Amino acid sequence: MFETIFLGTSASAPSIQRSLPAMVLSHDEYRFLIDCGEGTQRQILKSGIGFKRLNRILITHSHLDHILGLAGLVSTLLRWEAMDDLEIFASPGSMSRIHDLLFGVVLRGAKNPPVKLTCIDEGEFFAGEDFTISNFAVPHRHTDSRGYLFDEAGRRPFLPEKAETLDIPMGPWRKNLVKGEAVTLPDGRVIEPEQVLGAFKPGTRFVYIGDVGDTRGLEAYCQGADGLVIEATYLEEDAALARKYDHLTARRAAELAERSGVGQLVLTHISRRYREKDILEEAQAVFPNVRIARDFDTYSFKREK
Repeated sequence: MFETIFLGTSASAPSIQRSLPAMVLSHDEYRFLIDCGEGTQRQILKSGIGFKRLNRILITHSHLDHILGLAGLVSTLLRWEAMDDLEIFASPGSMSRIHDLLFGVVLRGAKNPPVKLTCIDEGEFFAGEDFTISNFAVPHRHTDSRGYLFDEAGRRPFLPEKAETLDIPMGPWRKNLVKGEAVTLPDGRVIEPEQVLGAFKPGTRFVYIGDVGDTRGLEAYCQGADGLVIEATYLEEDAALARKYDHLTARRAAELAERSGVGQLVLTHISRRYREKDILEEAQAVFPNVRIARDFDTYSFKREK
């Protein structure tokens, strides 16, 4: 299961109700900050989630509304002696600007700052105990922008009723069977995992896409995702503006979700020029299971059984 909290959901500039783009994704003990618009550290404080274990940041692209909050966040964290080492992941094209912002201003002259900048090539770049993160190219104004795909490992569920039928005692035998290992019981019988495990079930899949102008080819990454978060900066009535500035309309975001067989669609990067009601109606006409994210909204994404 992946859990998210939106810290900023506005497009380009903040509004009274919405801060600039930032979202935290959690999976077990892991937490990732995705994008870090201006004011993100204050949004973290207001949300109550705290800074503990929030030491990995994924950047979609280097436009200032997505990275300017890094300066304040890093500056604050540097004052804490017990801060975790901070690692920032971004494409090579984005990292150049992030390096200038941090090491040219905030960290200038700092000795051995606990900040690591990691350039990522397309594909898998992070692996936890039971999930991986991959990144893929996203077209947006020649920014070397990236989307992020979180894949939870699939599993074969343990069937306790079968274990009871076979008189498998509680303890390490069952634990090892869950891991897919054959065991020898105290009475000498050998039990194979296939005798107590059910059919394979894929893990949860979650996709985050920031600013994007063209969704062609993105189906390969969004296919069958349980959750998709993506921008919806414009409505179809302003499709010409969307094309000019390389952004999506709510309808085009919903069309991607429909083509990809997504479970749930959450729209963000919302412009002040529209009412939420109108954005929602345009998207729901194509893909019914859609929501408009607001600052501090939380969502959980889990593969249906």
